[in-house]
Amino acid sequence: MKISKEAKTGILVLLGIILFIFGFNYLKGQNILDSSRVFYTNYDNVEGLVPSTPVTINGLSVGKVLDIGFVGDGSAKLKIKLLVDSDFEFSKNSKAELYETGLIGGKAIAIIPAFDGAENAKEGAVLQGAVKAGLTDLVNQRLTPLQEKIEIMMVGADSLLNNLNEVFDDKTKANLRTSISGLNDVIQNFKKTSNALNSLMVKNEEKLNSTLSNVDNISSNLSKTTEQLANADLENTVKTLEATIQNFKGISSKINNGDGSIGKLLHDDALYNNLEAASREMEALIRDIKLHPARYRRILSKKEIPYKEPTEAQKN
Repeated sequence: MKISKEAKTGILVLLGIILFIFGFNYLKGQNILDSSRVFYTNYDNVEGLVPSTPVTINGLSVGKVLDIGFVGDGSAKLKIKLLVDSDFEFSKNSKAELYETGLIGGKAIAIIPAFDGAENAKEGAVLQGAVKAGLTDLVNQRLTPLQEKIEIMMVGADSLLNNLNEVFDDKTKANLRTSISGLNDVIQNFKKTSNALNSLMVKNEEKLNSTLSNVDNISSNLSKTTEQLANADLENTVKTLEATIQNFKGISSKINNGDGSIGKLLHDDALYNNLEAASREMEALIRDIKLHPARYRRILSKKEIPYKEPTEAQKN
């Protein structure tokens, strides 16, 4: 069978058109021979997202972002066209989450598949858009309350400084300088005293050692004495002392009641008067013996000498 030139030309033109379409879609990142699906999602802001950004499922790259444009309803929302090359099926209730790939890596879209038993997402379906807070957002969330607290603290510090400026007037500042100067003098005096004490300690080190040794000996002796007292029969000693005190109390009670010789001596006036009279007579006898010793020789003599009353001169 012979093919005409016109047929060959038509076939070549058709193949060229097919190759052009295939090449054009391939350059756009879309392979018409694969089972690719297109999905859409909407966001309020996609700063950092660009076409050809990867689309992932559980971290696996399954496609890319084809196009970014406005929805066209005057709401300024952005419509994102997603190309999914995988045949992995997921629910129409799945989410397309916008997340940061790193500090300087821009943003990407992750499809969060939902396994809720609902109908699978069809090509051209609009997935619910969500935004995952990135590091920058988290830092802003943490810094915003901290910034407010810092501002409040700065206001308080400013008020405190103003109050301090009002309190520390020129007179107060002068008094404070004087006090600081006096404190410096005290420190210098304390330093001198400390040096003097150190010098005194060095000079009297031997005496101090001797004193401490004596104190140690005294402490040892005191310990031994305490031990001896502890080992002594203090109970019997105390009992004996108590018995002695009771006996003394009995004797004292008898004396106070006039019992016994000592009690009668203290309480019987007649006995006291008799003793006093006898004492006077004894005193007169002794005086007479001193004045007239010859008179008492007759006591020793066998011859009785009659007694004569002494004259007044002899008495005196």
